[in-house]
Amino acid sequence: MPNSSQLSYFTFGGYFDIGPLKYLLFSVLLCLYMLIICANVLLVVVICMNRSLREPMYIFLCSLLINELYGSTGLFPSLLQQILSDIHTISASFCYLQIFCLYTYVNVQFYNLAVMSYDRYLAICFPLQYNSRMTSVKVAVLITLIWIIPVLVIVVMISLNASLQLCGNVIDTLYCNNYSVVKLACYDTTVNNIYGLIYTFVVLFGLTILILYTYIKILKVCFSGSKQTRQKAVSTCTPHLASLLNFSCGCFLEIAQSRLDISSAPIMLRSFLSLYFLICQPLYNPLLYGLKLTKISMICKSLLSGRI
Repeated sequence: MPNSSQLSYFTFGGYFDIGPLKYLLFSVLLCLYMLIICANVLLVVVICMNRSLREPMYIFLCSLLINELYGSTGLFPSLLQQILSDIHTISASFCYLQIFCLYTYVNVQFYNLAVMSYDRYLAICFPLQYNSRMTSVKVAVLITLIWIIPVLVIVVMISLNASLQLCGNVIDTLYCNNYSVVKLACYDTTVNNIYGLIYTFVVLFGLTILILYTYIKILKVCFSGSKQTRQKAVSTCTPHLASLLNFSCGCFLEIAQSRLDISSAPIMLRSFLSLYFLICQPLYNPLLYGLKLTKISMICKSLLSGRI
């Protein structure tokens, strides 16, 4: 059986012929990509250029937005090229590169959201001690961990995948993902499965517990605190919680459609489910934070009106 390292290309089985409509779809996705780039870059520039936004909350938000630019770049160029192409293939090396980009994006996003919930927990539950607990050194360490841990985890995962012997090269999706490649393996994938389960249980389950714990504590403060405390908690936590729920739902939809047999569902629905969290989250977050966070909203309005 050929080793995966000997495969020169993979074929995407998730694309179907829509005739001239592919040019309309290409135009829509290109506009979405440009909107994602402009919206995220605008907020990153606003945060970096204004000293009033040099707080930990906005630094973590900047990391989140940069990650969305990174994840979008890992998906859209390939997706746009495949829409216009008549032969939906991708080189094996670029396929693994896309897996690395998209999976590090997803992991960094989840780590970032967990750290942001921890930051809001300290700010609302320990307001007098916040500056001493969330120091610049601690912020730097957290930002480093947000990016380093997912990179190391995904490098190990791809190394395990690259050593598999594959019995085919047709990936039944619109882009490269880990599960679709592992399904092509000729032999036992126990090591890959165990690694995935350990990582999911130890890391992602641990982050979920941290997020739930922080919001339980924040809700307790909201119910027992003053009206001003409740307003502060609502104004700063609502965008973060909405972003977290949107991203979690998108990931759940992706896992469900890749692990369950939904072949009877319309192909357009399956395509939407596989792309939802990769397209909607990078577009949703800058609009959400730009509109809901008062400081950012005011500065963006001033910038767009030419007063800055």
